[in-house]
Amino acid sequence: MTEAYWIAHVTVTDHEAYKGYQAVAPEAFAKYGAVFLARGGKAEALEGAPFERHVVIRFDNYAAALECYNSPEYSAARAKRKGACEAQIVIVEGLETP
Repeated sequence: MTEAYWIAHVTVTDHEAYKGYQAVAPEAFAKYGAVFLARGGKAEALEGAPFERHVVIRFDNYAAALECYNSPEYSAARAKRKGACEAQIVIVEGLETP
């Protein structure tokens, strides 16, 4: 099985409300074995709309990445960030390695 990644682009519009998301989201990530490869940090939009934050999260496989997103734990986290940010999240399957 190949790894999979969440690639998220986020601009926080209400920092106080977004703290609710930050308080509960780690539970989902821990449950599904997420490993953060990039979280914030220096970034430059070369094409497309710019976002404030960029996050790359590795999962053991595509199923785990999708299960995390659809889990009750992450659904609760998403509810906390509703209206507090603009986000674009995709799940991408990694390349098979020999």
